[in-house]
Amino acid sequence: MKRFLILQLRPETDASDDEFASILDKCELAPDRTRRIRLDQEDIPADLDVTDYAGVIVGGGPGCVSDPPDQKSALEARIEGQILGLMPQITARDHPFMGCCYGLGILAHHLGGEVSKARYSEPVGPTFCRLVPYGADDPLLDGLDAEFEVFVGHKEAVQRLPPDTVHLLSSASCPIQMIRYGRNVYATQFHPEADAHDFERRIHIYRDHGYFPPDDADRLVQVCHAANVTVPGEILRRFAARYG
Repeated sequence: MKRFLILQLRPETDASDDEFASILDKCELAPDRTRRIRLDQEDIPADLDVTDYAGVIVGGGPGCVSDPPDQKSALEARIEGQILGLMPQITARDHPFMGCCYGLGILAHHLGGEVSKARYSEPVGPTFCRLVPYGADDPLLDGLDAEFEVFVGHKEAVQRLPPDTVHLLSSASCPIQMIRYGRNVYATQFHPEADAHDFERRIHIYRDHGYFPPDDADRLVQVCHAANVTVPGEILRRFAARYG
């Protein structure tokens, strides 16, 4: 039985560990069913073949693919280059892939889409996503509610649908919330791995990273716990079940 490859971009150990635990929980995977690579600590092996893995899951991170090169730290540039270097394998082979938040920017950028901070950034907290016409027919979304809450928080966004992709989910504040390329390559703008407890921890970890005024952290935690965010985790569970 093949393992899932989990690639993480967060340089903060507590955030990275929390995210990894959340991915395992939502995917219903034991740690030995995965290979975890923290890209802040190690590179993707040059000879890595994605078909050795059941699927690839890319977590979120504080970087922005749309930032000019001179505004990226050496670490952010290296991490971004590592992920982008793997994308040709994934899209050419239509290999199962789930990009979470930053992963959507990476996929869209790789496919020639426009990713920028011009419009559609979303503050940290819950928002409502809705199925668009093709979404209801997708195996990861089939039978789900037509509208449901998700957790978001991002500075950049995909400005228009990349070529040859299928639009699956939208929201009022950010039109492109989930896409599919081919049959098996997915990415979401929201965080499918995160529940209210996950977001509470991230709010405290990232309170000084420019996503929100630091004094607003306690209010945001309350807002997150008042939300009903359950469907995103089911989407991630279905991804793992379908390809595992």
